[in-house]
Amino acid sequence: MMANNLQRYEDGTPSVMRKATVYTSLHFYRKSDVLVQLTKTFCERFLPKYGDRTVDQMVQAARSVKQNIAEGLTDGQTSFETEIKLMGIAKGSNQELLEDYQDYLKKHGLNDWAKAEHLRQRYDKLLAYCRTHNDLAYYEPFFAKWTDEEMANTAISLCHMVDKAMTTFMEKRDREFVEEGGVRERMTAARLDMRGTQKQIIAQQEQEIAALKARIAALEREIAALKGGMT
Repeated sequence: MMANNLQRYEDGTPSVMRKATVYTSLHFYRKSDVLVQLTKTFCERFLPKYGDRTVDQMVQAARSVKQNIAEGLTDGQTSFETEIKLMGIAKGSNQELLEDYQDYLKKHGLNDWAKAEHLRQRYDKLLAYCRTHNDLAYYEPFFAKWTDEEMANTAISLCHMVDKAMTTFMEKRDREFVEEGGVRERMTAARLDMRGTQKQIIAQQEQEIAALKARIAALEREIAALKGGMT
């Protein structure tokens, strides 16, 4: 890991922490927030209030995606390992939620728009909407209007997009880890950087001291010459 990749404090001191990721700005995190609220409403509207464990499973899976993304990217400042582990859990929970929605469509004889040729145009419009809209405000007004088929297909589309974006993000992180290493490598690089900086400071100070000594010697010679001229 090169020292110039290290984060630095205002005084130039290197930090062993990675640059913080503002996870709330990431599209897949924002879509995961939509999935939490959509899933809660879906379960309230279309699944039994009592006696069906699917409700808790779906809501918890949706929450797990969002929470593990947030926790993973926060902890990732100091630990690649923790970040990748929690992001992996988020991906697994997202897959679980996806399959729950797909199972619901099968169980109730409803259309999975991605597989229904006669609904291709409608599916394409849904994909275009989900790609360009990441925040809850764009979806929530429809929660009370959509049928269970519409809500399930919207959730399925969002799950696919979250998974794809997370996969790309994690591949990027994996490359960063190979190139930069973890906290131990950053600690070593930070120490070496500090040692290098200290050596530079010492060398500069030695040069300044040598220059001052030369100046003093020159002044002493000038003074000696002046005294000699006065005698």
